[in-house]
Amino acid sequence: MAAMAPPPTAVDDEERLPMPSRNPLPLSAAQEAQVRELYHSRVRAHCAEEIRLFAECALGRTFTAPFKCRARNREMNTCMVAHATPAEQDAAREEWFATRLKRQKEREAREERRKEQERFHREWWGLPIEDREGQKGRDIIKKAERVGGFPRRDEGQPSKDRHR
Repeated sequence: MAAMAPPPTAVDDEERLPMPSRNPLPLSAAQEAQVRELYHSRVRAHCAEEIRLFAECALGRTFTAPFKCRARNREMNTCMVAHATPAEQDAAREEWFATRLKRQKEREAREERRKEQERFHREWWGLPIEDREGQKGRDIIKKAERVGGFPRRDEGQPSKDRHR
């Protein structure tokens, strides 16, 4: 097999930050999970053809898939083991660090969108200006709107229709 260059990613043309160092500070569990997911997607991208061929073979089979598709499964696993190297893991980590600026901008955009939706919600329900912000506004939104039923003085009493 000829050595293939890694597939180009959509990140190549975006703004990137340099890797802080070859051995950066330890990441949190969630950040490590993101790096691991990036690593696995890179390995799957290298072996996309083998995965596709195995999936075609296994399509429509249940119990017989391990027997009928053994050769395709071995090809797929061999490819994945060949590309699942520490160098690929380092490349995934570098890509994760390089795209942290993009992720920060996405987080800020999501937060801005959330705030805008909250403002719209408060205006839509006609909350007074002073009640639209802060804890008081959140408490008013959480209260269930009373629709129909008996007035408050009759709550907890049996229905008047029952006694007829």
